[in-house]
Amino acid sequence: MDWISNILHSLLQWVESLGAFGIFLGLMLEVIPSEIVLAYGGYLVSTGNVSFTMAVVFGTLGAVGQNWVLYAIGRFGGRPIVEKYGKYLKIKQKHVDTAEGWFKKYGAGIVFTARFVPVMRQVISIPAGMARMNFGLFTLLTALASVPWSVLFIYLGMKLGNQWGDINEVAAPYIKPFIIGALALAIIYFLVKYLRSRGKTL
Repeated sequence: MDWISNILHSLLQWVESLGAFGIFLGLMLEVIPSEIVLAYGGYLVSTGNVSFTMAVVFGTLGAVGQNWVLYAIGRFGGRPIVEKYGKYLKIKQKHVDTAEGWFKKYGAGIVFTARFVPVMRQVISIPAGMARMNFGLFTLLTALASVPWSVLFIYLGMKLGNQWGDINEVAAPYIKPFIIGALALAIIYFLVKYLRSRGKTL
């Protein structure tokens, strides 16, 4: 629809006008999907408006900040807030239920691995907050997962230049290895956790 394209164009112009800080706010507010914001950030790097380092730093900070908000919603509002206002935050109850199940079953480590799974990468922060997960550990795992994600999409957006809008097509072959790598880490994490629960060491 033309009006959606116009809104998206206006929002991206706003991001561009703010430079690296625009990337931060774009991710923090999540009005536009993070992949689009980061790819556009890469485009801004290609035009010389923003440095690659600054784009990655502010992209990572924006992702962490957004998940701080979701963590706070889970910790201080819990399920009642999600049920009442989730639709305004683009959060579906079924996704929260799935994320909560993952968190209960696999523990804090899932906060890292879930960052590479579509939809779950944001939603997992809510059950982490509900479980009162250590905030420092939550922040560390979120940042560690956000850095490679930011680097990937900013780099691809930079290489695409004016064609940055094709990011979904171009990024697809790269996302699969990310997911496979995350699953491999998850398996290792779960194995270590299982062996520890059985009183064994690797």
